[in-house]
Amino acid sequence: MFRSAVLVLGFAVALHAALTTNVHSAPAPGDPGPIQLIFDTDIGNDCDDVLALGMIHALESRGECKLLAVTLTKDNPVAAAFVDAVNTFYGRGEIPIGVCHSKVTPDDGKFNVLASVMDEGKQRYPHDLLSGKDAPDAVKLLRQVLAKSADQSIVIAQVGFSTNIANLLESPPDDLSPLSGVDLVKQKVRMLSIMAGAFTLIPNNGKMVEHREYNVVMDIPAAKKLAEKCPAPIVWSGFEIGLSLPYPHQSILNDYRYVKHHPLAEAYVLYMPPPHDRPTWDLTSVLYAVRPNDSYFDLSAKGQVKVADDGLTSHAAKDEGRDRYLILREDQKARVIEALRLLSSEPPQKLENSGR
Repeated sequence: MFRSAVLVLGFAVALHAALTTNVHSAPAPGDPGPIQLIFDTDIGNDCDDVLALGMIHALESRGECKLLAVTLTKDNPVAAAFVDAVNTFYGRGEIPIGVCHSKVTPDDGKFNVLASVMDEGKQRYPHDLLSGKDAPDAVKLLRQVLAKSADQSIVIAQVGFSTNIANLLESPPDDLSPLSGVDLVKQKVRMLSIMAGAFTLIPNNGKMVEHREYNVVMDIPAAKKLAEKCPAPIVWSGFEIGLSLPYPHQSILNDYRYVKHHPLAEAYVLYMPPPHDRPTWDLTSVLYAVRPNDSYFDLSAKGQVKVADDGLTSHAAKDEGRDRYLILREDQKARVIEALRLLSSEPPQKLENSGR
């Protein structure tokens, strides 16, 4: 009886999402097909990464993307286990996960420990990757995925530090590909959609100030290397974008109740419980990565982003520039928030363990 009720409620939520947001059906004949996506994240340092991962699964269920790999820039073994638990919750526990060895943010974080929670002797969130120590190196995984992919087919959503992509760019030819990292990215990657930097002044104690954004300042050498060497087009979602799009905490209280335990809602509560409305920084980069043509955002002119030694980012207009950044108009905000809410809270296609 409980399982039937859960499935009915899940169907109702999914139907609601389909009716109230900009829904894409599976690609029609002749279309390029789902976005081939790599998700690069520092999951565990903030809960927006978790909501962004849930969004990706919803978008894959809708036929809009295919998650090929998740690579981590948080150097903590529990992070990989948590990602595997979330992927398994959505019925995709086979997705490969790569880890870094940077010693950046090595703490567990506030919610990655959900991967080890037991209820009556069973994992609350079943998964089989119990530690990042058993996961492949992120750069090796990135090279493997890119080498097997069609030219100009890959979109990377980078929502953590630039560690892994910078190391990829520095990587030499190997048995996976005869190409250097720079050449491999140039040949295989269509776009990077990254949450990093700030491109407007940010309010702080009644003043508008320059902002040195967290994802940049935690690994400035990597961010500088990415900005200097990446050959693929980059679209930056600056700090100001997610800050202007707070996730409604009422969604955490109401929209995830189709199961007893939900990893996204529990991660949000453990990080900073409602009534806090958390900014949606990482969700915006995922939304643009998969739906770049849906007018959720405007784009700056082409140009070149530079990262200063202190982590401050700047964008100089340039006709043949590689970089653009997201711009959010006031009249776009409600539609974007609605899309982020509905996609992140959409139920999995199958609820294998309804007692969660």
